[in-house]
Amino acid sequence: MFSTLGYYICIPFAWLVRLFYDLTSSYGVAIILFTLVIKLIMLPFQMKSKKSMMRMNRMSGKMQELQKKYANNQAKYAEEMQKLYAEEGVSPMSGCLWSFLPLPILLALYSIIRQPITHFMMLSQEVVQKAVDAATAAGLDMSSIVMMDKSTGAAVVKNGITQLQPYGQINLVTSISNNLPEFGSSVDGWINMDYSFLGLDLAANPWNAVKAFKPEWAIIGVILIPILAGVSQLLLSRVTMKQQPQQEGAAGNSMKSMMYMMPLFSVYIAFMMPAALGVYWIAQSVISLVQEIFMGKFYNKKLEEEENARYEAIQADRQRRQEEAKRLQEERKQQVVQKQTLKEKQRAAQQAKAAKAQKARTSTTEAGRVGDRPYARGRSYKEDRYE
Repeated sequence: MFSTLGYYICIPFAWLVRLFYDLTSSYGVAIILFTLVIKLIMLPFQMKSKKSMMRMNRMSGKMQELQKKYANNQAKYAEEMQKLYAEEGVSPMSGCLWSFLPLPILLALYSIIRQPITHFMMLSQEVVQKAVDAATAAGLDMSSIVMMDKSTGAAVVKNGITQLQPYGQINLVTSISNNLPEFGSSVDGWINMDYSFLGLDLAANPWNAVKAFKPEWAIIGVILIPILAGVSQLLLSRVTMKQQPQQEGAAGNSMKSMMYMMPLFSVYIAFMMPAALGVYWIAQSVISLVQEIFMGKFYNKKLEEEENARYEAIQADRQRRQEEAKRLQEERKQQVVQKQTLKEKQRAAQQAKAAKAQKARTSTTEAGRVGDRPYARGRSYKEDRYE
């Protein structure tokens, strides 16, 4: 089931590699162009992941403060971290899925390189058997192609199918293309592969080149491919690590160890597999390195602009709230003044009324008063006027 699923996964990738091989007639250039197209297809997802990672990198200071503040309260620390993620608009799992995509692509390409008849040319097992029979009949060396029974020295056959070694297909195609090119004309869909690239045989195994070392470019170049794969992976790891949130303690040490372990692992794998896979690894690392540098500059500028815009928005909101508070304070003062003025007017009116009443009471002589009526007998009344 898994082999069938893997076969169907390989179909679109094989079509793409075959397209570039037909256009360029160079297996190495086809691998590089294939890598470039895959990186372009994955670019939108990687941009999203990169942006999230750089946001988290800018949050590292706040994260460390929370870690120290709530070192003894993990529940509160997790709660505050969730609030911080929400405030900054960051998802810690954003882009994690896309970081695993290169692995199935690598496995698919490995199958395409290792099994060119069934996974690159998309031909059947019957064609593989026909090619084995033709190579055997032509007297070609089959020691690196078919599995041999140690006791009898004969080829191992199961259900009528000759069993090939792990890299038997690629060795078979190379042998037929170099020594029996007329075989291709008898099989529909067969391609006489040319694995040469910059004077190197991309079908060769670098470790076999080490064991058969000669001071020749064809040998030295094949050995350099895994080394360059490791160096390019190391440079990529260093650039990526600088742009990630810096961690301390065990987590930081683990990240540093991974930075060196992954390139060493790349070197080991590239030595054990055909050199064509090493070319893919180098191309993938170099393109990723350029991509990381440009995306880092782009998102640094963009995030700074976003932070400046957010700061200006916060400042504008603060200014607005200050002006609103000032306006409300002025309104309250005016209301107080208005209340005081109204009271003063009322008090003045009362005082004026009282003064008027007082004046009315004191503006006539007592001779003219009759009870409460000050002018009952006139202002100039004199009781003894006509005596």
